[in-house]
Amino acid sequence: MRWQGSSRRKATGGKIIASRGKRKFEMGRESADTRISDVKRKNVHTMGGNRKVRLLQSNIANITNPKDGKTVTATIETVVDNTANKHYVRRNILTKGSVIRTPVGTARVTSRPGQDGVINAVLIE
Repeated sequence: MRWQGSSRRKATGGKIIASRGKRKFEMGRESADTRISDVKRKNVHTMGGNRKVRLLQSNIANITNPKDGKTVTATIETVVDNTANKHYVRRNILTKGSVIRTPVGTARVTSRPGQDGVINAVLIE
């Protein structure tokens, strides 16, 4: 598991003597790394009895045309660009800000697939 608590070191490199150990609410999880394939989701229970829907795989996206405001569902062909990580492009990993190619045109992902469980995108042509 990942841990998202404060560092054990100062900015200068000096050691901080911990007054307590790790806590469950500081625990993190591995990223979803949403790929292009048949739709596959996973429910994750979070703090306060809430839940997140991890989108592990998907090949469909809701594409919105900003000129007329219409939204259509289209299949995702490939990832063209990803500012989060250049290596995500060849691995076809979808994150917020990814540029995808669809039959409708090129679109930028505006949702967070690993958190929301859906891929929403806006046409950029």
